[in-house]
Amino acid sequence: MNGSATAPVGNERHEAVAELQGLYGPFAFPEKLLQKIWLRGDFDRARAALSNGQRLTIVQTGRWNLLGGPDFRQARIRIGDGAETTGDVELHLHASDWIAHRHAEDPAYDDVMLHVVLFPPPAGHLTQGKRGEIPVLALLPLLYHDLEEYAAEEALETLANRPVSQIIELLGALPLGDRTTLLARHADERWRQKVHFARLRIQRLGWDDACHHLALEILGYRFNRAPMLRVATAHPLEEWAKPELAAETVYAAERAGWSLQGLRPANHPRRRLAQYAGWVQARPDWPTRLASLAQSLPAVVPGTPTAEVRWAFRLTGLRAAWQETVCANGVGGTRFDNLVCDGFLPMLAAGSELRSEPSGAVALRARQLWQHWFVGDLPPFLLRALRQIEVFSGRNQPACHGLAQGLLGWLIERERAEANSAGRGA
Repeated sequence: MNGSATAPVGNERHEAVAELQGLYGPFAFPEKLLQKIWLRGDFDRARAALSNGQRLTIVQTGRWNLLGGPDFRQARIRIGDGAETTGDVELHLHASDWIAHRHAEDPAYDDVMLHVVLFPPPAGHLTQGKRGEIPVLALLPLLYHDLEEYAAEEALETLANRPVSQIIELLGALPLGDRTTLLARHADERWRQKVHFARLRIQRLGWDDACHHLALEILGYRFNRAPMLRVATAHPLEEWAKPELAAETVYAAERAGWSLQGLRPANHPRRRLAQYAGWVQARPDWPTRLASLAQSLPAVVPGTPTAEVRWAFRLTGLRAAWQETVCANGVGGTRFDNLVCDGFLPMLAAGSELRSEPSGAVALRARQLWQHWFVGDLPPFLLRALRQIEVFSGRNQPACHGLAQGLLGWLIERERAEANSAGRGA
């Protein structure tokens, strides 16, 4: 793992980028993404401990400073059983960046009370400020996801700024068969990544807890993934099966963490938490029920058109049956389709692989079903683009999840290439 950084002059901002090896090659992890993870609290704060072993309580991550000086101002923390402290926080990919950027010599950093780094520092490392030693917190052991997954999600967040005309211009110039083949290849990569990340989650948490965390994360939509994961950690699956657990109380406890601006009423976290409470109370064994579906996945022949698959295997009826069996009809619509494609099917495939099932039938069937499942919460501009380049064309090729994910994968690859290029030129 290599990182590159441009040293600042005075209070000039700098951007450091780590170049890491991912499932399909190198990817860039910029320092700005680390800052976003800290801002959102997208890590297990309950396990936060300093490099010297002391427990750290993060009361407030602080105000993101996009100008010169420390990355966050007016953060509030408590070390061990000590008093709450207010001050600045500086973030780096590596602990040694503090010295490389000469922060100890800069008065703007005199009030830094916490040094947050991505990668754990070597044993015995000390971050020395003008007023003495500064505590160090490493985030990598606390992250909910693989670094590549964070980088991919970051790329997705920027896609809304891409005009549809660019997609049409670049993909529309290809013959239709080549377009579909290109998107199918990227869909296959997206599927393998999702199974890979699901496998890591199962290995870290076990099947039931992995299902629990993933369900709440998906219900949180992309705006509230981090607080939903904190809720999942604070309130294990068995708590949700008890009628005395009040979703409103869970919501209120995380009040400062929710992102509500521009959120549709259907996606409000208060509503999603209430949905999940009703779901688990009706189906407290839902992870077991999900696992049992593995042996009844339809055997779709690769290459069969989506329209034929939908008709032959009655996917509309299968979706309704899964909603009732696993969720007691607690979640529906496109959000349920996302649960199936981002959660259920990759988890079933990953669970099968971890059990080393020799035939690989479950993983293959899950992959084929994922390809032809309903499109879910695809951003409308991407759906329009797929229709305009005739990848989706009504009855002949209805909108399906696999090719939609293929377009996302193609766009992410372009974002990564541009980010890598910018990182090398920094």
